[in-house]
Amino acid sequence: MMDAKVAQSPQFSSWVRPNRIGCKPTGSLGLPRKFWDLERPEAFISSGFYPKRRSTYKRLIAVDVSCSYNNVPANAVQSGSLAVPTNVDGSMVLKSKSQEIEPYLSGRCIYLVGMMGSGKTTVGKILSQVLGYSFVDSDSLVEQEVEGKTVTDIFKLYGEGFFRKKETEILRRISIMPRAVVSTGGGVVIRPINWRYMHKGISVWLDVPLDALARRISAVGTHSRPLLHGESGDAYSKALTRLSSLLEERAEAYANANARVSLEDIAAKQGYRDVSFITPTAIAIEALEQIEHYLRDKEGIPFDTL
Repeated sequence: MMDAKVAQSPQFSSWVRPNRIGCKPTGSLGLPRKFWDLERPEAFISSGFYPKRRSTYKRLIAVDVSCSYNNVPANAVQSGSLAVPTNVDGSMVLKSKSQEIEPYLSGRCIYLVGMMGSGKTTVGKILSQVLGYSFVDSDSLVEQEVEGKTVTDIFKLYGEGFFRKKETEILRRISIMPRAVVSTGGGVVIRPINWRYMHKGISVWLDVPLDALARRISAVGTHSRPLLHGESGDAYSKALTRLSSLLEERAEAYANANARVSLEDIAAKQGYRDVSFITPTAIAIEALEQIEHYLRDKEGIPFDTL
């Protein structure tokens, strides 16, 4: 008999009848005679894992499989790891994680920083809803301060320096507010005084690859992005060129955030090559997890004992 040992109880594709396969208490798997009668038997084995917490996003779990024939390791079948996708309900994970973290935030604001197009507004609204916080868009507040003019118009009429001063004043006001998730402008990190206000709360950097940012922005147009005006070429090339320059100027400043959410890391965990497949809910979950790491590591909150 050929045995394939797996860590947990396995499941099988429809072309293999489960009642013809014996599962031993040790976790080994007895394949029917028709397999080991073949000169070079082949079998596909998958193992289903059902985590206690559910999540909408798909992640990969390594399944170690070793094979033997009459207790002698089989050379024809290589041992290794299988990537097993699991689809679970992210809203439940999001709710559970927020309930776990919220009491330890002590009403502090959460500031989302990152490049333009990184999803700060979308993720911020999800976090505010699940935490029971208000949502604040700092750019929108600046626009309200300047007679409803758009950020683009403010840049054109008064210059970037004027906008940055207004932005700082808005942050000062927000910093004395309790229980808010704040979506900040992409350049908020360049003024040290802004960090003095944001560090009264918890800052989270949404780190998105430049290529993904350029694709997002070029898809909707750059008309609302004043710092992207003036570049030559197609929309994608213009966006990528300018974003690369901006990130080079700001990367060190973004690193001042208390927590970092890397979309490349999320994609790797979920088995995606393209970060565009990652859902806003998955990003929000990662943000809460990184906030938890910060609270545990920097403030000594023992989440593991909750």
